[in-house]
Amino acid sequence: MKLNQLARRTPAIVEAVEDLAPNDAIARRLRELGFVAGEQVEVVAAGPFGAEPLLVQVGFTRFALRQVEAARVRLRAGGAGA
Repeated sequence: MKLNQLARRTPAIVEAVEDLAPNDAIARRLRELGFVAGEQVEVVAAGPFGAEPLLVQVGFTRFALRQVEAARVRLRAGGAGA
Protein backbone atom coordinates (compact mmCIF):
# COMPACT_ATOMS: atom_id res chain seq x y z
CA MET A 1 0.00 0.00 0.00
CA LYS A 2 1.11 3.57 -0.64
CA LEU A 3 0.81 6.48 1.78
CA ASN A 4 -1.65 8.30 -0.49
CA GLN A 5 -3.99 5.26 -0.18
CA LEU A 6 -3.90 5.06 3.62
CA ALA A 7 -7.18 5.81 5.38
CA ARG A 8 -7.14 8.74 7.79
CA ARG A 9 -6.12 8.04 11.37
CA THR A 10 -4.89 4.54 10.50
CA PRO A 11 -1.34 3.93 11.70
CA ALA A 12 1.06 2.13 9.37
CA ILE A 13 4.78 1.52 9.15
CA VAL A 14 7.04 2.92 6.43
CA GLU A 15 8.56 0.10 4.41
CA ALA A 16 10.48 2.21 1.87
CA VAL A 17 10.50 5.41 -0.17
CA GLU A 18 10.54 4.58 -3.87
CA ASP A 19 12.63 6.56 -6.33
CA LEU A 20 10.73 7.29 -9.56
CA ALA A 21 13.93 8.20 -11.40
CA PRO A 22 17.66 8.07 -10.76
CA ASN A 23 18.64 10.72 -8.19
CA ASP A 24 14.96 11.40 -7.33
CA ALA A 25 15.21 14.61 -5.29
CA ILE A 26 11.70 14.28 -3.81
CA ALA A 27 12.30 10.71 -2.62
CA ARG A 28 15.65 11.74 -1.15
CA ARG A 29 14.03 14.67 0.67
CA LEU A 30 11.27 12.45 2.07
CA ARG A 31 13.92 10.14 3.53
CA GLU A 32 15.77 13.15 4.99
CA LEU A 33 12.53 14.30 6.64
CA GLY A 34 12.13 10.96 8.43
CA PHE A 35 10.18 8.73 6.07
CA VAL A 36 12.49 5.76 6.68
CA ALA A 37 11.85 2.05 7.12
CA GLY A 38 10.32 1.23 10.48
CA GLU A 39 8.86 4.67 11.25
CA GLN A 40 5.19 4.91 12.14
CA VAL A 41 3.15 7.14 9.85
CA GLU A 42 -0.45 8.32 9.84
CA VAL A 43 -2.59 10.52 7.60
CA VAL A 44 -4.09 13.11 9.95
CA ALA A 45 -6.22 15.06 7.46
CA ALA A 46 -6.73 15.75 3.78
CA GLY A 47 -7.46 18.96 1.93
CA PRO A 48 -10.92 19.67 0.54
CA PHE A 49 -10.05 19.63 -3.16
CA GLY A 50 -8.90 16.28 -4.49
CA ALA A 51 -7.78 15.33 -0.96
CA GLU A 52 -4.74 17.52 -1.43
CA PRO A 53 -2.58 18.27 0.44
CA LEU A 54 -2.40 15.39 2.90
CA LEU A 55 -1.42 16.24 6.46
CA VAL A 56 0.85 13.35 7.42
CA GLN A 57 2.46 12.62 10.75
CA VAL A 58 5.70 10.66 10.91
CA GLY A 59 7.01 10.24 14.42
CA PHE A 60 6.05 13.45 16.24
CA THR A 61 6.32 15.72 13.19
CA ARG A 62 3.61 16.69 10.72
CA PHE A 63 4.10 17.45 7.03
CA ALA A 64 1.83 18.56 4.20
CA LEU A 65 2.42 16.33 1.18
CA ARG A 66 0.99 16.32 -2.31
CA GLN A 67 -0.60 13.08 -3.53
CA VAL A 68 2.31 12.43 -5.93
CA GLU A 69 4.79 12.81 -3.09
CA ALA A 70 2.84 10.52 -0.76
CA ALA A 71 2.62 7.91 -3.54
CA ARG A 72 6.40 7.40 -3.25
CA VAL A 73 6.08 6.07 0.33
CA ARG A 74 5.40 2.32 0.50
CA LEU A 75 3.79 1.06 3.71
CA ARG A 76 3.13 -2.15 5.56
CA ALA A 77 0.20 -2.64 7.91
CA GLY A 78 0.79 -1.98 11.55
CA GLY A 79 1.27 0.86 13.90
CA ALA A 80 1.29 1.24 17.63
CA GLY A 81 2.54 -1.97 19.11
CA ALA A 82 2.99 -3.68 15.74
